[in-house]
Amino acid sequence: MKINMMYFSATDTTKKIVSGIVNKISENIGKEITVNIIDFTLPGVRKEPVSFLTEDVVIIGVPVYAGRVPNILLKYLNSITGNGALAIPVVVYGNRNFDDALIELKDILELNGFKVIAGGAFIGEHSFSKVLAKDRPDAKDMAIVNDFANQIYRKITTQDIIKGITVKGNTPYRKYYMPKNRDGIPVDIRKVTPKTNSNCTDCKICVDLCPMGSIDYEDVSKFNGICIKCGACTKKCPTQARYYDDDDYLRHKQELEIDFESRREPELFI
Repeated sequence: MKINMMYFSATDTTKKIVSGIVNKISENIGKEITVNIIDFTLPGVRKEPVSFLTEDVVIIGVPVYAGRVPNILLKYLNSITGNGALAIPVVVYGNRNFDDALIELKDILELNGFKVIAGGAFIGEHSFSKVLAKDRPDAKDMAIVNDFANQIYRKITTQDIIKGITVKGNTPYRKYYMPKNRDGIPVDIRKVTPKTNSNCTDCKICVDLCPMGSIDYEDVSKFNGICIKCGACTKKCPTQARYYDDDDYLRHKQELEIDFESRREPELFI
């Protein structure tokens, strides 16, 4: 058995979940094994084709954007070849809803030749906010991660014929979730980008962290590409120099923090 972990994780929440699953499965195996890590958060990695073998087990995690798999990842995800490898799709969302993200990721993997044997939807601190699902995944989440990993290990090692699964979601998939303005009219915040204040020391950390490679190296206040609102530059800036001031974005952020304050729990499918 070869364990592979793959993830897109701009603020490390998805990484924490996927790593937790892999570490617990490895612990259960109880001997030296090689864990292959593919962190496809940065754009350069997503240019490399990936192929697996039948004996591989792949745990793959992505964040949920607008209730779906991020559309900027679809080309890369559809280029991965499974060749019969076992797969566990994981989606991580900011306490609103994972909607159709998990079923979409499962479908992509199955179409690419994977056998999906488990899946999970977990909660991480929302990329827009520092209070919505603050500091999650937390200890309670990680206990569920460990239990999930134990169930996966038992399924892999005790079933002669490993069965597939059914997960929550709709086909056809829902449209991408859109926020609404004060008049209830849907608004498009895709072109909104963060601003840079006088705290900036030009350290270039944001340039290196941007999953889209969009932040200009010479002038970090400029964007040469799209912003996916992943939270990498705003949350990881050492001087808190990045911020948003768009009215529709800020209203949506506040609405999320109020409407979805109540704690949601992970959902497992195995």
